[in-house]
Amino acid sequence: MRLFLDNVFLLKPNPPQREKTGFPGIVISALRGGSGKTIFSVGIIAALSNRGYKIAPFKKGPDYIDAGWLALAADRPCYNLDTYLISKETIRRSFDCYVKEMDLAIVEGNRGLYDSIERTGQTSTAELAKFLDLPVILCIDGTKTTRTMAAVVMGCQHFDPDVKIKGVILNRVAGPRHENNLRTCIEYYCDLPVLGAVPKLRKQAFPERHMGLVPTPEHSWANTSIQTIADIISKHINLEEIVRLTGHTGNQKPIADEAQQSNQIEIKRPEKPQDVTHSSVCFEKIALRGPAPKIGVIRDSAFQFYYPENLESLTAAGVELVFTSPLREETLPSVDALYIGGGFPETHAKELAANETYRKQIRECAENGLPIYAECGGLMYLGKQLQLQADVFDMVGFFPLVFDLHKRPQGHGYTIINVDRKNPFYPIGTQIRGHEFHYSKVIESANISSQLAFHVERGAGIANGRDGICRNNVLATYTHIHALGTRQWAEQLVAKARSFHNNHSQ
Repeated sequence: MRLFLDNVFLLKPNPPQREKTGFPGIVISALRGGSGKTIFSVGIIAALSNRGYKIAPFKKGPDYIDAGWLALAADRPCYNLDTYLISKETIRRSFDCYVKEMDLAIVEGNRGLYDSIERTGQTSTAELAKFLDLPVILCIDGTKTTRTMAAVVMGCQHFDPDVKIKGVILNRVAGPRHENNLRTCIEYYCDLPVLGAVPKLRKQAFPERHMGLVPTPEHSWANTSIQTIADIISKHINLEEIVRLTGHTGNQKPIADEAQQSNQIEIKRPEKPQDVTHSSVCFEKIALRGPAPKIGVIRDSAFQFYYPENLESLTAAGVELVFTSPLREETLPSVDALYIGGGFPETHAKELAANETYRKQIRECAENGLPIYAECGGLMYLGKQLQLQADVFDMVGFFPLVFDLHKRPQGHGYTIINVDRKNPFYPIGTQIRGHEFHYSKVIESANISSQLAFHVERGAGIANGRDGICRNNVLATYTHIHALGTRQWAEQLVAKARSFHNNHSQ
């Protein structure tokens, strides 16, 4: 039974589509990356969640790390709204579904408001805000600027008048005089409210790495960091005005004053970020006859990059997900297929190499036909070795690949790959839109050219303009895909799992 129809994943049907979403929400954007929009998004979500608002968090752009922080702040999965990876029709249906029973939607944009890979701006945060008819709040880095910033904000207003810029948040202000200068100029020349100003912080609650925030599963202090930034937001940002700008018409939740902030009740968040569950409430479930096949998912602080929609698409298809980890378990559980996502295996290379039993079992299962789909970090894990300066760590060894790490990304951005050779998961002729982000690079390989199933039209891939190494029922690639944009992925992985289950249960 097919899971897809006309390139649109079978999300549960919505009422007739509205021209506008009509749901209260905001898009938090900026003039460029690094302006603080993730910090503000996380802090606003956490602060409003602490006060009883049910927030539906979304992330625009190909991102796992920021989404992990947003999910932890809201205590529910953060879903992706990327118009490069996913069709607009599907994004509308996904948004409409995931905001049900929520109070507000908060969407964190990516890069600058109008930044796009195309001159027309079709994949920009601005275009998404217009498409969902949501107001925009601009995060402004005020470092070493005053009146000029009013001209910049005015330029954003006039660049596309259909984008509803409704407020500004100032970041990294040097002091009261600096804040007053910025505030007065922006409000006078742009006729926009300045919703708050956050000073330069001496103590950094959110250390950065790999061009983004540290992944939440790597540290036990994630909840403390979120509460810290929520307290800062509560002190410096006008949350009542932000709620008003979203269009929320329900009863206002009490906003604690400064004297109450230290005693306010905090929302209970899971101790481990990965414990945020993934339901399939927005997908049509397909009833399968007989026992459900099991798909193993390696998920821990080494392999943590999974879109929740990818996992939901699998559970909706009737399979059972079995989460496992070579960092916590000695052996791989009995499964009918394996999904190894991306992450940073280099930060746990010693531990991964030490678990020889687990590595050997994966290799043996792969040799015996177990379907395995691996992305980026998963690709590295299935290779022969991982070289970190003078240290070399053994990995699974199913593919004859040796990786090393570099200080700068070796692949970063959207990808277009064309399937031109036989492989376990995609028909020849399929074109896939995805993204890659890796600091690793293949430095040694045997003659693998015949095993690379993808021609890379855009991106870096594994080697020589190709990606997608495959053998037996295993496919590993640097390209990350999104299940709502790559319709064949879930259906083929489930089909492979069912076939393996049926062949080995007799």
